[in-house]
Amino acid sequence: MTRSLTLMAVHAHPDDEATSTGGVLAKYAAEGVTTVLVTCTNGALGDSGTVKPGEEGHSTEEVVALREAELAASVEVLGITHAHQLGYLDSGMMGWESNDAPGSFWTTPVDEAAARLAELIEQHRPDVVVTYDENGFYGHPDHIQAHRITLAALELTGSPAKLYFSTIRRSSFARFGELVREAGVEFPEPEGDQPVWGVEDDEVGAEVDATAFAGHKRDSLAAHASQAENIVFLKFPVETFAALMGTEAFVRVRPPRAVGDPVEDDLFAGLR
Repeated sequence: MTRSLTLMAVHAHPDDEATSTGGVLAKYAAEGVTTVLVTCTNGALGDSGTVKPGEEGHSTEEVVALREAELAASVEVLGITHAHQLGYLDSGMMGWESNDAPGSFWTTPVDEAAARLAELIEQHRPDVVVTYDENGFYGHPDHIQAHRITLAALELTGSPAKLYFSTIRRSSFARFGELVREAGVEFPEPEGDQPVWGVEDDEVGAEVDATAFAGHKRDSLAAHASQAENIVFLKFPVETFAALMGTEAFVRVRPPRAVGDPVEDDLFAGLR
């Protein structure tokens, strides 16, 4: 039998799989591609409904159990073939005391976590791997750590997989702002000293139109109901959501994109 193509997405928390890769995960699953999701942390420092971490009534044990169930629902919506949880303790936002808590993902030695991810890479032999850039897209310590262990695991295994970082075109921010205002949605401003989001157009190596699966992506996000207050995209009308979130952009890291290379419309370009 011919082995099917395999896509592996390495994410930090439950719900991250939906935001930046929900479209490609659903699209490629529908095409018969084997899709593998690796979630690195337990999401313990997410909201417990309307209760924030540190507030009275917030139970990390209850949050972990709830988010595990929500992740399972999201996986089903997206048609993901295999889902793995590394189970590291959620480190919280950059600068929180929880960053340095024993067992937090942020304090876990990269080699240790990479070895566990390497086992999954050897098991599934992905043709394409997707994760975050060195800034974790927006500076979250768990996203940065997911980036680090992914690169280390690929090196450890000698995997020849194509590697992409999820991103967004900076040139799209103006249109994004227009759609947000038209929808009457209040979008939160970044807090603190955070890296600039996204990349310039000439750094985008792939842009996949998954608009036909925008409904799957939205339902995947909605499955994470306990975090709904933080998922501003769910406030958009369906049509606006599809316009904003239907196309997913990536920086191609391996093989490196040469000057003049066309922007791929398929993460498996050259493999099929």
